[in-house]
Amino acid sequence: MVSKIITVSQLNYYIKSLFEQDDHLKFILVEGEISNLKDHYASGHIYFSLKDQKSVISAVMFSFYAKNLRFRPESGMKVIVRARVSVYEPSGQYQLYVEDMQPDGIGALTIRLEQLKKKLEKEGLFAAEHKKKIPDFPSTVGVITSPTGAAVRDIVNIISRRFPCAEIILAPVLVQGETAPEQLIRAVNLFSRYKCADVVIIGRGGGSIEDLWAFNNEDLARAIYDCELPVISAVGHETDFTICDFVADLRAPTPSAAAELAVPDRTTLKENLLATAQYIDSLLDNRLRNDRDSLKKQIELCLAHSPLTAVKSEEDTLEHLMIRTKNASDSVFQKSLKSLSESAAKTDALNPVAVLRRGFSYLSKDGERVSSAKDVEKGDVLNITLSDGEISAQVID
Repeated sequence: MVSKIITVSQLNYYIKSLFEQDDHLKFILVEGEISNLKDHYASGHIYFSLKDQKSVISAVMFSFYAKNLRFRPESGMKVIVRARVSVYEPSGQYQLYVEDMQPDGIGALTIRLEQLKKKLEKEGLFAAEHKKKIPDFPSTVGVITSPTGAAVRDIVNIISRRFPCAEIILAPVLVQGETAPEQLIRAVNLFSRYKCADVVIIGRGGGSIEDLWAFNNEDLARAIYDCELPVISAVGHETDFTICDFVADLRAPTPSAAAELAVPDRTTLKENLLATAQYIDSLLDNRLRNDRDSLKKQIELCLAHSPLTAVKSEEDTLEHLMIRTKNASDSVFQKSLKSLSESAAKTDALNPVAVLRRGFSYLSKDGERVSSAKDVEKGDVLNITLSDGEISAQVID
């Protein structure tokens, strides 16, 4: 090598062979911070540098290995890589050829979850203004969960106890495993398309982050976001959080809590109804009492200022005058009647007819009154007027 002239390519090839012959460089674990990351989406290769406080080394992770990553590498992230050291002949630069990568100090799934969360949050999938209201009195509740798990039993028992008039439609799915996300998405889309429920509960019981990973699927998150029905997420225990929880319209800490949030409690409804009825009765009583008092005051006020009062007073005066007039008239009439009676009696006493009725008679001769015996002679014909007629008589003596 020293005695003859060689090309640059030959030199780089020789150095590369030295690296590849060293067993210590064929399998090494290196920790460091990612920098200058370039993710070539078209090819799937990832190019970056790995550095610590003093040094830096170039690295590449080809698509064959990169596709197995369970998180997305980012600049500034501390990682541990499994790699081999070799030389890139065209530039004569030695670098790491990474076959595996793990976050340093935090799980890959956790990193992946946080990255997806940031992505979807930036797109607005978690925005409060997108959240749909959970209906107060749903007639049908859709449930997306495993048909054999404890979650479905808890949900059915609680809904049946709290609000037995609500119908439950179960969409049985796998809640973990490779095919679980696809089944969950299909169930959400079916409820959305046919609108066969008023509210949908999606979830499962607790487990590890790996067990709950199906609910961190990006496509599932978008299906829930686009769902026409309000969705309640109930995945795992109270301390567990998944992407499904953030994108859903309401997050419940457990499946049991989701059932309680989905339907009202009939006992509470009955108590509230009775309390409301009593409150309404009280309001009506108070309103009627106030209206009655107000009406009474208005009537008194109207009567005090009403012309009818003056009219009634005038009517009373007029009636009094009429009575006095009648009494006076009756008195005058009685006096007149008495006077008339007395006059009639006097007149009757002087009436010759009345005298005749007492047995007296009136004598006339040739139309002249006969008042003395001297006025007649024997053989004269006299007219005798009685009370009921006249007769003729001849004087014979």
